[in-house]
Amino acid sequence: MSAPPASANPDVSEAVAGAPARLVQFFDTTLRDGEQSPGATLHLADKLLVAHQLARLGVDVIEAGFPASSPGDFEAVQRIAREVEGPSVTGLARATRGDIEAVHAAVREAQRPLIHVFISVSDIHITHKLGLDRRTVLERTGEAIAHARSLCDAVEFSPEDAGRTDPDYLCEVVQVAVDAGAAVVNIPDTTGYCLPAEFRDLVATVRREVRGMERVLVSVHCHDDLGLATANSLAGIEAGARRVEGCINGLGERAGNAAIEEVVMALRVRRPVLHLLDHLRTEELVPTSRLVERLTGIPVPPNKPVVGANAFAHASGVHQHGVLRDRRTYEIMSAADVGADGTRIVLTARSGRHALRHRLGQIGVQLPPESFQLCWERFLAVADTAKAVEDAELAAIAHAVMDEQAAAGAAPTALPG
Repeated sequence: MSAPPASANPDVSEAVAGAPARLVQFFDTTLRDGEQSPGATLHLADKLLVAHQLARLGVDVIEAGFPASSPGDFEAVQRIAREVEGPSVTGLARATRGDIEAVHAAVREAQRPLIHVFISVSDIHITHKLGLDRRTVLERTGEAIAHARSLCDAVEFSPEDAGRTDPDYLCEVVQVAVDAGAAVVNIPDTTGYCLPAEFRDLVATVRREVRGMERVLVSVHCHDDLGLATANSLAGIEAGARRVEGCINGLGERAGNAAIEEVVMALRVRRPVLHLLDHLRTEELVPTSRLVERLTGIPVPPNKPVVGANAFAHASGVHQHGVLRDRRTYEIMSAADVGADGTRIVLTARSGRHALRHRLGQIGVQLPPESFQLCWERFLAVADTAKAVEDAELAAIAHAVMDEQAAAGAAPTALPG
């Protein structure tokens, strides 16, 4: 395959903690698998906006769509291939000549075109979805990869539903694809079925048993039906995969795909243990998330890791006290590193005096001890009946306390903002 785009990380070529640098690529399928989320349909102009933002984020591959599925999707993939610089651009194809040729026609003008071919390999899919048998699937795999390879130097093969496939047969299918010229083998947990240890063993088995895998880039594509997509992606990396497929905000079929923002920040935060590097400009994660949220209309849950509104918010007094003294007490990553606004102290009935004093200072109000105590009591009375106390309401409480004390003849020691 062609070389990946130049790294946005200054240390991407350096050794980490004494270990040699090892790169994990990111294959973004927000525009293909992510758009398959019910209600997430994107129009051409929206897809181009997302693709350009993905390039700014620094993903290695953009899967721009499924060209054979509709004229509109073909046009979108073709426009992205022509206009978006940096990442490799691909489209998905079933193991048929028509699908493969449609992908090639759509991506051939990309800087780094890639044809992505898949076929179902689990017995339940072979029997009930394809109506075929194992031998026919092997034959179609070889024919499809050979045809794709005749059109494009870079071909990726995905044995669909690998997570529920007999490992020996999975290795047979992958062997056929490798022998036919696949440069990338993707191991998909299509139904989100695997436990991390199982998925790690499956990836390790394919890498060990299939001849020629030392020449092949191994990718993983995990779904989140059991909430394990990120864990399974990391397990695949542990087993030697060096490409992760996923979507921004964890979009995708049913419960979604692995969330790219979660996987990359796991690699970053645990870099001293994992010794792995990547190409992503992580400060673009939140802007990318917000763009995808706005264009798809699918809201990001507040408690979503990394990009959720509460990812750097603190409401408990114990946590607030710690964070105000040193952010690292409760935050394992920096908000700035992912493009978020910063640590947010949310005033609730669970907040403590340190948080109240901090927020008063932020809005320009300083109170002497006796005034602060009265303000604290008034604040708790309001907080017990509200989800949170906002700055305007807090300022009103503080100014009411100051006005009452001034009317009673107290010294004007408060400095209102």
